[in-house]
Amino acid sequence: MSESLRKRIATAAVLIALLLAVLFWLPAGATVALLTLVVLVGAWEWSAFLKWTDRRARAAYVALIAVLLPLAWLATRTAAGLEALLGAALLWWLIALAWIVIAPRRVSAWSAGLAGLLSLVPAWLALTRLRLQTAQGAQWVLFALALVWMADIGAYFCGRRFGRRRLAPFVSPGKTWAGALGGLAASGIVAVAGGIWFRLPLGRFLVLCLGAVALSIVGDLTESLLKRFAGMKDSGTLFPGHGGVMDRIDSVTGAVPVLLLGLTFLGVLP
Repeated sequence: MSESLRKRIATAAVLIALLLAVLFWLPAGATVALLTLVVLVGAWEWSAFLKWTDRRARAAYVALIAVLLPLAWLATRTAAGLEALLGAALLWWLIALAWIVIAPRRVSAWSAGLAGLLSLVPAWLALTRLRLQTAQGAQWVLFALALVWMADIGAYFCGRRFGRRRLAPFVSPGKTWAGALGGLAASGIVAVAGGIWFRLPLGRFLVLCLGAVALSIVGDLTESLLKRFAGMKDSGTLFPGHGGVMDRIDSVTGAVPVLLLGLTFLGVLP
């Protein structure tokens, strides 16, 4: 095992222990506070993708996202409002996919900034609603994150072992089709286990989870596209072996709004 992999595993173990403590030992408000902190730190890192060097401008971007979070919460108090916002998030990730495939070189500060708003705010809302509005909120948040993490793990090992054909060579040369398929297969195991645990229709739930994971790949590639535009390798250095906050949650931003949208139709949300 390489030193880099050891460092990644050690950091991941600490982060998972912290997450479990917050989810299952502390009140639900602690989870919301942690999610908010993570998203705002992510917003700070995202502001660097805009090539802004003025710290005041970057702080203003973070402040804008901080204002949008409660506004998104208020706008989704009704089922119709929630479905509309999550549907808009799904549309954004489909547009992001087209951006990656058709025009990955067409990036500007304004498009990078708008992408941050459309990525971070719905992800925060989806995780927060999962925690507060479902009967098994802590378990659902853990499941959503585990689904994405298992996809990342499967993609990492399958990509290293079998990866030949690149998935998006201009955006992220290290990602391969074998890695993507391995990630989908690994997440499928989590999805089946989750469907049994939560007693949901297994076929529909599996399709939903695989769709969410497919868009998690789009989230990952979108961040890679913007890091390439900004000339950055990692979004930050907060987590040894993992990079910054955005390097850890980029896939989550693509997956969780879609997952929650599907769960609304499966009757998980009251």
